[in-house]
Amino acid sequence: MSKAISRDVLVAVFLLVVCGVLWVASFDIRTPDYGQLSPATWPRIIIGVMTFLSLIFLVQSVREAQRSAVSVTAGSTNTIAEGDDIEAQRQPGIAGFYAYWKNVIWCFVLFGLYLWSMPYLGMLVAAMLFVFLLLSALGGWQPKKLLLHALIALGTVGGMWSIFTFGLGVILPGGELFAS
Repeated sequence: MSKAISRDVLVAVFLLVVCGVLWVASFDIRTPDYGQLSPATWPRIIIGVMTFLSLIFLVQSVREAQRSAVSVTAGSTNTIAEGDDIEAQRQPGIAGFYAYWKNVIWCFVLFGLYLWSMPYLGMLVAAMLFVFLLLSALGGWQPKKLLLHALIALGTVGGMWSIFTFGLGVILPGGELFAS
């Protein structure tokens, strides 16, 4: 019995190979004579997190491939066959294009507005608005979710601001609106 490897498994393996190449390349980062922290520290931390997440993705992909292989052999008709095309589910025309790509379009539009508003609102306010609006556009506009989206925006952007301001000593731009 031959087992088909899903695309997710191949992508996860590819990501792990990329992480390995990046890890090896991080040893070529020049270490200056000054400073206490090596310039390769942050890239290695990010590569380590990417590797960990890629491993999780690989494990989940292998489990899903095994589960779908078992359901196909058991005669389940609820799974999408290997030859089925997801594109066939998209409706024709501009409305169908928008319905199919709505989330991607919202991400690009809101990111463009974020970049446009950053010189005026500053990094902190623009980033909080971006995270809140993106979460709301993708996750829904229900009042209960809006509160959660606001808390996530405040927590993540506020945490990032705290790390930069107090941990790294970097002052993020305040923008024209809050310029003193």
